[in-house]
Amino acid sequence: MFYLIKVGFFLSLIFLVSTVSAQNPKFQKSLSFSYETGPMLSNGTDWGNEIKDAVDFKAIDVKFGWRKLSNTKFNYLYRYPTLGLGFNTTLKYYQEIGKPQALYGFMEIPFSVLGQRKRVSFGYFTQLGLGFNLKPYDSLSNPNNKYIGSKVNAYIHMGVNSTVRISPRTDFQASLGLKHYSNGSAKKPNAGINLFPLNLAMKIKLGELQPTPNAAPDFAKKELKTFWNLALYTGIKNYEIGDPVYFRGGVGFNYLLEPTYKYRLGLGMDLFWAQGMESRFPEESFSFKDQTSLALVGSWEWQLTEQLYVPIGLGVYLYSNELNQEMSWFYERIGARYRFDNNMFAGLQIKAHKAKADFFEFTVGYTIPGK
Repeated sequence: MFYLIKVGFFLSLIFLVSTVSAQNPKFQKSLSFSYETGPMLSNGTDWGNEIKDAVDFKAIDVKFGWRKLSNTKFNYLYRYPTLGLGFNTTLKYYQEIGKPQALYGFMEIPFSVLGQRKRVSFGYFTQLGLGFNLKPYDSLSNPNNKYIGSKVNAYIHMGVNSTVRISPRTDFQASLGLKHYSNGSAKKPNAGINLFPLNLAMKIKLGELQPTPNAAPDFAKKELKTFWNLALYTGIKNYEIGDPVYFRGGVGFNYLLEPTYKYRLGLGMDLFWAQGMESRFPEESFSFKDQTSLALVGSWEWQLTEQLYVPIGLGVYLYSNELNQEMSWFYERIGARYRFDNNMFAGLQIKAHKAKADFFEFTVGYTIPGK
């Protein structure tokens, strides 16, 4: 059942890498080696505190990056960011959680262009990928670990960083952020593993040293644009430990305004459907409304390139069902999508209630341009 999760995250990495070849291939390639350590965060339970105290998190990280230096619109708007691929592994095996490892794609965005010419500069980063080699919950051999119910999980790491230029070719970097492993409720339990590591890295620029462009590129003044998005969500959900996995999905549409090159925002509707009500509660009968939920959703898209973007949503239920573990009157959504040249798009998001995962949404859809 985790095949879909694996495919989805590898597609996300492919989408990230594909943006590199979409423009003039002028990059500053680099290789980074880092060490990180920090606390595992507890959820406040007795078993959570016990596992937190047992895990002295230490890991190493290797990243291959390419800084986009073509003087294009999005490169300039994001201050010539660095994209790349990385691998992270803990240094020891923990009896409670295993030896977490991750393969991920990343983006590092500086806070300013001028600041990068100084000896010390600052920025922020995000990493998205596939976490594996974790030791999941088992009622007999590992009953205390209710953080993770699967060996394969989503891997997310985001935070801020600082860069100190040691020489024209070598940088020292320090970063601080939140690292998260979760399977999106594809297999319970799934409280999620949260870590708060400090990362210390040495970054070496490869090949010919490329300067940052001094002048802004020429691009047209932004005119307001409008769009209709039509989306199909598919996923899986495990409601209780030891129970079967059921299909979760839905459809959505929204109307978006694009006032700037970097953002789109608008309103829409989501309809969700939960499979397996009769199997989960065989003594009861259910109507179509009992198996569905309907919501008004505010949407915001963070446009990273012409084709790659981050969908963010906040939905308010018009009606929902607690038997489907829709336990709050609202939900959140965040993920990554890629819009193809034919206006089709595909991506992966996580839908959650108060930051507690509902399910991963493997999404396909179509964008209809307006005026």
